[in-house]
Amino acid sequence: MINYKCLINNLIQSIMSMLSVIMQAVSDLAPVAKMGAGIGAGIAAIGAGIGIGRIGGSAMESIARQPEAVGDIRSNMIVAAALIEGVAFFAIVVCLLILFI
Repeated sequence: MINYKCLINNLIQSIMSMLSVIMQAVSDLAPVAKMGAGIGAGIAAIGAGIGIGRIGGSAMESIARQPEAVGDIRSNMIVAAALIEGVAFFAIVVCLLILFI
């Protein structure tokens, strides 16, 4: 006859030991996660700066070519810059969550 109570206890003990090993591995990698979060926030800020700079440069070039379209170009530039800033803020918040959670 199979002793199910003993099998269940052995299974629970093995699962608990595996979880303790996983938790130890995760705690050992905490400094790497913090470094990755810092690098990710920096890359997000640099990417947003480059993107908004290119939008501004292209808008100035477009205005120089067609001065009569200043209003449309400016409004489209502002919307595109706002979208890029929104994505950059989202990326920075995700990196901060990784850092503190």
